[in-house]
Amino acid sequence: MPAATVADLVPTSGVLFGCDYNPEQWDRETWREDMVLMREAGIDLVAINIFGWSTINPAPGVWDFAALDEMMALLHENGIRVNLGTGTASPPPWLSSTYPETLPMAPDGTRRYPGGRQAFCPSSPVFREHAAHLVETVAERYGAHPALALWHVSNEIGCHNALCYCDESAEAFRSWLQSRYGTIDALNVAWGTNFWSQRYTDWAQILPPRATLSLRNPAQLLDFSRFSSDAGLGLYRAEAEIIRRHSAAPVTTNFMVTAHIRTQDYWTWAGEMDVVANDHYLDRRLPDPAAELSFAADLTRGLAGGEPWLLMETSTSAVNWQPHNLAKAPGELVRNVASHIARGADGICFFQWRASAQGAEKFHSALLPHAGADSALWRQSVELGALLRRLAPVAGTRVTASAALLFSWEAWWALENEGRPSEALSYLEQVHAAHNALTAAGLTVEVVRPGAELHTRRVVVVPALHVLRATEAQAITDAARGGAQVLVTFATGTVDENDRVGLGGYPALLRETLGLRVEEFAPLRPQDTVALSNGSTGSVWSERITVTDAEVVASFTTGPAAGGAALTRKALGSGAAWYIATALAPADYAALIDRLATDAQAPRLRASSGELELVRREDGARRFLFAINHTDQDATVHTSGHDLATQEDVSGTVVVAAGTVRIIEESA
Repeated sequence: MPAATVADLVPTSGVLFGCDYNPEQWDRETWREDMVLMREAGIDLVAINIFGWSTINPAPGVWDFAALDEMMALLHENGIRVNLGTGTASPPPWLSSTYPETLPMAPDGTRRYPGGRQAFCPSSPVFREHAAHLVETVAERYGAHPALALWHVSNEIGCHNALCYCDESAEAFRSWLQSRYGTIDALNVAWGTNFWSQRYTDWAQILPPRATLSLRNPAQLLDFSRFSSDAGLGLYRAEAEIIRRHSAAPVTTNFMVTAHIRTQDYWTWAGEMDVVANDHYLDRRLPDPAAELSFAADLTRGLAGGEPWLLMETSTSAVNWQPHNLAKAPGELVRNVASHIARGADGICFFQWRASAQGAEKFHSALLPHAGADSALWRQSVELGALLRRLAPVAGTRVTASAALLFSWEAWWALENEGRPSEALSYLEQVHAAHNALTAAGLTVEVVRPGAELHTRRVVVVPALHVLRATEAQAITDAARGGAQVLVTFATGTVDENDRVGLGGYPALLRETLGLRVEEFAPLRPQDTVALSNGSTGSVWSERITVTDAEVVASFTTGPAAGGAALTRKALGSGAAWYIATALAPADYAALIDRLATDAQAPRLRASSGELELVRREDGARRFLFAINHTDQDATVHTSGHDLATQEDVSGTVVVAAGTVRIIEESA
């Protein structure tokens, strides 16, 4: 079916307000209390049956839909739409007990036992057969139910079990490789198996990259990551195909575009979704969790092709799975929600509705906390629902981004493979640094896949894009020739899609575009920095470069590459291709991007004073400016219109108090 919009799910809601609900954890008296409270909060969409397999199918051939039937009817009676899970996210104990071969295997060859969630091998034919039967049964029963708004396939596919090394996975991996390469000789060339006497003569000899006594073949590791992502996508496709035979409702699953999950290449998944949905939780282990949230939201919008998307899960406050599960500070929840909406979300859903009294996630925050409805936390949920209703005019508008940041899961996998030049080089750190610099310069960013059309972008940043294909390199070159200021960073284009180094100097496919060749990497120790002739400071990395026809903007003055080029620029067409050979300090990075933005005459959003996260959504004559203050100091922005957050008219210099949000429907 054609892609749906978030507005199609609950047409009258504007910005949708939803949650996960696990009624199987509660008695029926609690169900009825929850319906009253959901109406009070303004809940539009409720996800159920996410982990319902053992409830509706408690034993082989035994089915019990009484409770789910009742809950579907109860939500419908209360005017609440349903995001219906297929129930396949975790198999019931009877399945793994009867078929232990369905359990996943770790790289060391040991099985992982049931007792948690996702205790199955994604490639297991037995698991897939039973999962398909469950989906068929659920879809037949509820495919035309009047409460149904959306189908939720499985849940966070691959969160825990994406990489399985069992014999079933080995067989599936071989089939995947045969489809990719055709012949064993082609695979040997792609993997470079003449190294270390790894040459294969029969497909049966190939295994998943299980634990070894030495470094493993990096091309094999890269392909296994691709295969594993495709195996998860195969689970989604199989369920979606069954659902679409029985239902016209849109189908999706919840992505995990976040800093701590990297096993799915969502560029290959996004086109399969009727609605792009993401789960996001603040990662307190990062130096700036709010900045990572903004990046993840921009990437999710990129996956949605610039269209509005759905935040399927987030938390009201603390989570339960980090070393230190910190409660959100006053105002932080609204700031988080505003960032997601500013960057394209048309719906905000929470895990979960009611905080669990038992189980592994009993200390995960919820809309209705353990303290109940007589609590400040509950009043916060009600106030949030009221704010989302006031933001109804925002729904359906778009974010216009003049800057693009290229991001690749393949590059992430390959750059952090075994045997790399420096373990201090983190792909995601370089991507986040680039995004932070772009936003600090006042640019609105969309995160796009390598090879994407870039002709509308004024500034393009390509951070550490280790894996690069010829078509992707051409798109980068074309962007510069077409008028963009393009910045390529170190560790870009080092290898091709088979993890094969391009000879003749790095980056092979961009040497002519950049006007240079990198002759040797000169990584830095984690505690070391280097100085540049323009006053900038670098860390992590440096390189020994021979410049051919580029301008040297700055040179290294200290470190292992002292005296050589550090920052270069080459004019191309009506734009330019820049190269930076070290990880710049944040202020220096922002200053460089500021220069690129000035050269490109790119539109920018900036605070009049102080620091603000500023994003605009618009659609024709309607414009909404989101001003989010993550600091402990007041800031100002110049605009006029009506503030949907505070419900007041504003004009001229608008104060955004420390820790607060202004969402202004701007005057024409």
